[in-house]
Amino acid sequence: MGAWKLSCLPVILVVIFLGRNVHSNLQFGFYTSSCSLAEFIVKDVVKEAFIKDNGVVADLVRMHFHDCFVRGCDGSVLIDSIPSNTAEKDSPPNNPSLQGFDVIDNAKAKLEAVCKGVVSCADIVAFAARDSIEMTGGLGYDVPAGRRDGRVSLASEALTNLPPPTFNVDQLTRRFAEKGLTQEEMVTLSGAHTIGNAHCNSFSNRLYNFNGMTSQDPSLDPVYAARLKQQCPQGSTDPNTVVPMNPESPGVTDISYYDDVLANRGLFTSDQTLLTNSATANQVNQNAKNNPYVWKRKFAAAMVKMGQIGV
Repeated sequence: MGAWKLSCLPVILVVIFLGRNVHSNLQFGFYTSSCSLAEFIVKDVVKEAFIKDNGVVADLVRMHFHDCFVRGCDGSVLIDSIPSNTAEKDSPPNNPSLQGFDVIDNAKAKLEAVCKGVVSCADIVAFAARDSIEMTGGLGYDVPAGRRDGRVSLASEALTNLPPPTFNVDQLTRRFAEKGLTQEEMVTLSGAHTIGNAHCNSFSNRLYNFNGMTSQDPSLDPVYAARLKQQCPQGSTDPNTVVPMNPESPGVTDISYYDDVLANRGLFTSDQTLLTNSATANQVNQNAKNNPYVWKRKFAAAMVKMGQIGV
């Protein structure tokens, strides 16, 4: 069903459970006795990657989300395809847009040198996402660990489990509910679009082929749409063309994403649709108007909860 690189073979641990219980299978301080430097090693690797390419942190946050929404948080997004099976990482939602796999491999290699066969790749992905959020101005948070690495990875499951950028608010709410997340948590986690870039083909339908009545999405700010058309010309097939999802502060985890949505500058349909429902529109407005710390705290809590899906 896919092939692990040698560095990411599933691990079996026998440990004394420490710390606070947050889930039947996860614990804070899980590696305190078995690999006490685990989180420090991951953070150092992420920091090195961030210095070389500050855009990689957005990929690491997205990688955690894409891992957890397909088969739970089991590292299956890391599995390589083989001739008889196309894995998640090569499905359209992930390839070619999702990067950062080398960061996880590097962290795993360094961990194997000091704690062989102890730290799972799924936990490394969760740690790296947390570190990425913290390095871009978000709140750091404790990550409960103890995830086990899966052996099955199917591209078809990525297509059926990951919410596409064309989803409306009802579809988003249902998909997040399927994963045990509330509508408010969905709005909170949508704020991850405050960092990173998007490929033109993920939103070009809003610019040139919206529906039978109009070529351009009327909910999109015209000035912003004109700028996007300059960056993403109609008919362009360059897979490397990207635009920042949050133009004002694309490298900072902050609340400006919600300001953009309120100003009709949400890049994806799945962003702008948050204003079409009274409850989600109110949450967008509150996130934009409240003290930024309030959203950052909610975002950290939602990331912890998301990191426990299906473990």
